[in-house]
Amino acid sequence: MTHSTTDPTARPASILIVCLGNICRSPTAEAVLRARLAAAGLDIEVDSAGTGDWHVGEAPHVEMTEAAAAKDYDIAALRARQIAPADFARFDLILAADPSNLRDIEAIRPAGNTTPVMLFAPLSGSGQDAIPDPYFTGDFAGALALVEAACDGLIAQLQ
Repeated sequence: MTHSTTDPTARPASILIVCLGNICRSPTAEAVLRARLAAAGLDIEVDSAGTGDWHVGEAPHVEMTEAAAAKDYDIAALRARQIAPADFARFDLILAADPSNLRDIEAIRPAGNTTPVMLFAPLSGSGQDAIPDPYFTGDFAGALALVEAACDGLIAQLQ
C-alpha cells in the first residue's frame, strides 16, 4: 500500500471514517463514499469505526439505516467496530466526524505515526467542523445530507 504520509499530494489508497459509536455517521459515510468513489472511477478502500466500544458488533441504528436506504445507500449489513492503533498503519487517511472524535483518535495514535487525521465535515463546504450526531439530535436526514456534501468535497480534492 502506498501511504499518503510519504507524499502528501498522493491520492490515498485507503480511508477510514470515524465517529463515536460507528452506528450512525461513520457507517453512512462509508457507504456514501464507496458509492461516490465508484461513480467517480476512483479505486479507494473505505471502512468505518467508532472511538467507543458500546456498539461493537451491532448493526447501524435503524433510523440511520432507513434514512440511508431512502437515498439508495445500503448500510444494513455493516457492523460496528472500534478504531484500533493498527488502523493507523492500515489506512492512508483517517476522517473524524467531529472534534471530540478527532481528539480520541489522536489519543491512540502510535508513537511516530504520521497518518493524516482530519475533520470530515469541513470538506462539505458548510462551514461546520462537525457532522452532528443524529443518535442525539434525531436529524438522520440532515446528517446524511452533510455526509454526502463532505464526500463530494473529498472526491473533488482527490480528482
